[in-house]
Amino acid sequence: MGERFRIGVDIGGTFTDIVFLADDGELHTRKVSSTVDDYARGIVEGVAEVFAKTAISAADISEVLHGTTVASNAILELAGARTGLITTRGFRDVLELRTLRMPRLYDLGWEKPPPLVERYRRIEVDERITASGVVQQALERADVERAVDALVAEDVEAIAVCLLNSFTNPVHEQLIGEVIAERAPHLLSCLSIDVLPEIKEYERTSTTVINAYLLPVVARYLRRLESQIADAGVRAPLLLMQSNGGLTPAQQAARLPCNIIESGPAGGVVGAQALATKLSLSQVISFDMGGTTAKASLLENGQYSRAVDYSVGGGIMLGSRLLTGAGYRLRVPAIDLAEVGAGGGSIVWLDAGGAVQIGPKSAGADPGPVCYGKGGTAPTVTDANVVLGYLNQGYLVGGELKIDAESSRRALRSEIAEPLGLELAHAAYGAHRIAAANMIRAIKAVSSERGRDPREYTLFAFGGNGPLFAATMAAELGMKKVLIPPSPGLFSAFGILYAEVEHHYSQTLRRNLSSADPSELETAWQALEARAQAQLEEDGFSAERIELVRSANMHYAGQIFELSVAVPAGGVDVAELAEAFGQEHERTYGHRAGPDEPVELVNVEVVGRGLPETPRVPERLQHASHREVTFTPRQAYFGEQHGWMETQVIDRNQLTDSPLPGPLVIEEYDATCVVPPGVDAHLDAAGNIVLTL
Repeated sequence: MGERFRIGVDIGGTFTDIVFLADDGELHTRKVSSTVDDYARGIVEGVAEVFAKTAISAADISEVLHGTTVASNAILELAGARTGLITTRGFRDVLELRTLRMPRLYDLGWEKPPPLVERYRRIEVDERITASGVVQQALERADVERAVDALVAEDVEAIAVCLLNSFTNPVHEQLIGEVIAERAPHLLSCLSIDVLPEIKEYERTSTTVINAYLLPVVARYLRRLESQIADAGVRAPLLLMQSNGGLTPAQQAARLPCNIIESGPAGGVVGAQALATKLSLSQVISFDMGGTTAKASLLENGQYSRAVDYSVGGGIMLGSRLLTGAGYRLRVPAIDLAEVGAGGGSIVWLDAGGAVQIGPKSAGADPGPVCYGKGGTAPTVTDANVVLGYLNQGYLVGGELKIDAESSRRALRSEIAEPLGLELAHAAYGAHRIAAANMIRAIKAVSSERGRDPREYTLFAFGGNGPLFAATMAAELGMKKVLIPPSPGLFSAFGILYAEVEHHYSQTLRRNLSSADPSELETAWQALEARAQAQLEEDGFSAERIELVRSANMHYAGQIFELSVAVPAGGVDVAELAEAFGQEHERTYGHRAGPDEPVELVNVEVVGRGLPETPRVPERLQHASHREVTFTPRQAYFGEQHGWMETQVIDRNQLTDSPLPGPLVIEEYDATCVVPPGVDAHLDAAGNIVLTL
């Protein structure tokens, strides 16, 4: 048998990226258009093409790792399951009341998104458990049967259950789960005690409802994907990327789909962190620009940060933690990202005042930019870059995607340049700079808006369009160094390959630290560790390959937002916990309270990791074959200061460790890197392009 390969698959709005990686670093890549009607078909067809063009067979595959937009798309398109909710009497409107936060303070026309469960499918039951877990009013089985029968009569596909204070005592939710299994065994259901056993009624209800809303959609998709992969002869396990940066088996993802909503963006950040660690880069801003969106994340001391909750379906996610409430709230750990609606497919248009705007509407994969020749008529960022000479005038993706440069010029001239009375090059360059300015907002959201100076960081740029804009953005921000990894257009798929299996567990345990019983806290952490251990053993990890990491979620008494701090294994020292929280509060907010201010523990948390037998990041990537391509110089436009310039076009492999001054265009199978005048490019020992400003 040949070398064993792992397959990483990342579905984007425009392209599906497929990477085959062996333990020794041997690499095969494939980039195919996303098949929006059936994403699984595009994956299997792309994998089959690699099999056909190489000596790799289905028997050589050891794992299939996948990042998907299926869950987020279901919410964005309101295409999830017909869902019902069973809740405590008096709490059926929690989903609509929300937290009364406004994403735009002075916009009187803003409307809340429609609830995922309409009011008539939200059924109340008579029960009450106190905040201390005492049953104040017992739940009658007949009342539960009435509620379940009412939802069955409404033809729901899934049922969410979220009762008041169930996280302190699960007995009533467990009864409802039993009745659903008896009276409606055909229905999918989930209990809040299994999804999020934490305080905060809206966040817990919203997260449980989102999970139920996605259950049939994700389950159908994963069944179809597993079936088609098996039909192709691949018998390897399927693991899904989670929003938190860890992998989870497909069976677990089907049970808790709320954890895979932001799985695609997470892959790129995990890859950036793995590569930055290997290169001993501690301060990095990762920047991922694809066809529809651009995403930025901060890596400090070699680690990415996680948000404890976020909104999905609320539009662009910038860095403010104050102006929230636009989308559907999810309280699950996710890699902290800022996102803007600017990608290669983002449409360039004029607003009512005659100003050029970029996105957020995108041409997507179909019809795509005008230059793709698939019927698109609206000029996009990619069309502007074609006009500027930055992109190959005849083809992309190694010749598989033909480019009609004249159509780009015609569309941009008629839609933008002529209405504004501008020369075509000026209009295209203006669109390029506006797109860069939009994406700089995302970088500032994770850096300067949080007290970090971007000039002290390395910009790690990837995605199909990231290397094209990286130097322009770095110059604007005063950054001195840009790093572009091998196969940048497929890098999110690499990140998925570099990730490890992770499971996150939490439980509310509100205690004032000054009077907390350390043995009680220790017992709570041990209970979560036992769950993590059992799940990882079920995933196939032996005891010596399991790592358990504790954390504590805390706030000052009276606060409504929490911060998490690491907790050492073994005995709990409450004084050390309080001090660790004070330090984290000062680092995050710039101040801390005095020693007499009570610190309250809110949630105990555990992350269980399955450690791989061999390192997931190879010493060096070995491309199976290098293209023998002859490039000819072409004219490229670099603004009024430089104008049109004769620009050398090269392949990555033509770079050496000696700096080569711009202007340069570096063309690869999956991405194009633009090196403007005044910027030098060289190749480091790991094969990364390094731009020095």
